[in-house]
Amino acid sequence: MDECMPVINTGLRGVEVASTRISQVDAKAGKLIYRGHLVADFAEKSSFEEVVFLLLYERLPQKEELADFTNRLKQKRGLPPGGLAYLKSIPKDASPMDVLQAGVSLLVPADPHAGANSMEAALGSAEFLVAGLAALIAAWERTRKGLAPVEPADDLGHAANFLYMLTGKRPDSKVARFFDTTLILHAEHSFNASTFTARQVASTRAHIYAAVSAAIGSLSGELHGGANVRVMEMLKSIGNLENIDAYVNKTFEAGGKIMGLGHAVYQVDDPRAAILAPMAKAMGEMKNDTLWYELSTRLEQAAKQAFKKKKGRDIFVNVDFYSASLFYTMGIPMDLFTPVFALARVSGWAAHVIEEKFATSAPKPVLYRPGAAYVGDYCGPDECPYVDLDDR
Repeated sequence: MDECMPVINTGLRGVEVASTRISQVDAKAGKLIYRGHLVADFAEKSSFEEVVFLLLYERLPQKEELADFTNRLKQKRGLPPGGLAYLKSIPKDASPMDVLQAGVSLLVPADPHAGANSMEAALGSAEFLVAGLAALIAAWERTRKGLAPVEPADDLGHAANFLYMLTGKRPDSKVARFFDTTLILHAEHSFNASTFTARQVASTRAHIYAAVSAAIGSLSGELHGGANVRVMEMLKSIGNLENIDAYVNKTFEAGGKIMGLGHAVYQVDDPRAAILAPMAKAMGEMKNDTLWYELSTRLEQAAKQAFKKKKGRDIFVNVDFYSASLFYTMGIPMDLFTPVFALARVSGWAAHVIEEKFATSAPKPVLYRPGAAYVGDYCGPDECPYVDLDDR
């Protein structure tokens, strides 16, 4: 019966379900814009904290405002009460994304305004989430290794502090800047799967913690946040430069995909990849291990050429392609790649939840409730006659 099922807006591709002022993905020009500003400018000149302020408060901060905002994040950055006991109770082989999703609920008791139905309360909760997710991820990595969590350092920014809490070592300033830039690039990307999930939950008037928890669940899927892990697995399976052509040919002949190529929206190379690639190269040079960057660049070239020859059209690189080798060379464990994605994207999720619940710029449904085309079940499109259990 599946062959008879109509394809109706599969995946909601191209279907506009709401208006937003938060970000724009310019598919043809290859631009990513946060509230009117090119993300490339932030990657070069700004900090993650400034980008979070912009996403949440709808404008760039003044110098004093940014300092005050950064200080608020520092005050909320520690592990929440009961957090260590929770982490110690979990099997060490648990999925970090499962740990993170469940851990969101631990942040609620520490937030005096949690659940209050106002924009002011939601903004305060957003700050708890931005700070709290970083603390949870870092503490879990140390707890599962039998190490004590590291208290955040007051003199380090958000990105550097995460690396410090993760490893117990103060990061090199260049590495910290690279990581800060990756957070900026992953902070927001319009109505992707996890963001739409957050907005859909927010449309029920659930509080922001519920919406973010649901978004984390969406991000955990390998076609969304888990894609960079699959890129790194692919690079490791290739192993060396001499194996690239054979891998590409074998993959395409079997009808497979080269992970990190192709995007649901962009019709050119992902602009974030162009920023990540030189950082991956520089990171490799710093660590005297350029293999993963070299594999990535050669694989990108070979796969694009092979795809063009086979399909007669171009395919483009996405953000996961170079973030994988960059994170891996930084020493971030592969199963933390997706939690690190969440560490950045929580700022965008929070902004969308707030817009969904409190924005007055454009009318929209109070509750998302899409329709579905019923095509029948095992007895066809008509009602099934009920047959007594003894007669079946």
